[in-house]
Amino acid sequence: MPVSTPFRLDGRSALVTGCGSEAGIGFACAELLARLGARVTVTSTTDRIEARAGELRAAGATVHGHVADLTDAGQARALVAAAEAAHGPLDVLVNNAGLAQTGVEFEDARFADLPEETFRHDLELNVLTAFHVTQAVLPGMLQRGYGRIVMVSSVTGPHVTVPGAAGYSTAKAAMDGMMRSLAHDCARAGVTANSVQPGWIATASSTERELTAGRSTPVGRAGHAREVAAAVAFLACEEASYVTGQTLVVDGGNIIQEAHGVDVYS
Repeated sequence: MPVSTPFRLDGRSALVTGCGSEAGIGFACAELLARLGARVTVTSTTDRIEARAGELRAAGATVHGHVADLTDAGQARALVAAAEAAHGPLDVLVNNAGLAQTGVEFEDARFADLPEETFRHDLELNVLTAFHVTQAVLPGMLQRGYGRIVMVSSVTGPHVTVPGAAGYSTAKAAMDGMMRSLAHDCARAGVTANSVQPGWIATASSTERELTAGRSTPVGRAGHAREVAAAVAFLACEEASYVTGQTLVVDGGNIIQEAHGVDVYS
């Protein structure tokens, strides 16, 4: 009996949201899933997604790009329909959209001064986007008896927080709560749901202060988007069939240490 190569995604169709930046976690996830054999649909809120899709195709990937504002349920459904028209029924969904939206600026504030509009925007951008896309993808997965849903959450919210991040922290914690509900509801239908929680990751939007914080982790540096993508790819594979309702922290050990900003190794 032939044995297939483990941790491959040949013949699978995947959708990754939030792929507008070539240095971001979403793009790194799409790139790795494609290298593992998946046909991948990528999306962002602007037409720069065509450049990202072109870069992946140039590397030999089978990729479809689609522009969508996923805070709108209709656009989320249209995205899923386009992905399935391009590459067949979806087997893998990576909900990475969130954090920031091109062309939309909201000022961070401490909780007592946080405008409801800003708080609501954080929830819509992180939680509502994942809710809309997952609801559009899930019926097909349940009907076929197979699916892998991975949320890109954060350590911010579920484990730690920073000043001015009340909306973001609340949204990321809510993503994990939604993931657990999905995992519980769908486990017997062959659909798993898990989340990956990045810590300090060097991306195009990283500030110097964030990169400095990354150097204070036990590993001694900020993480790379590809390191988050590796965790996502494992959870997206068939071999992760007995892993559901779980969170996987990718933060260089930052949340386990008591002394932050102090080099305890010197």
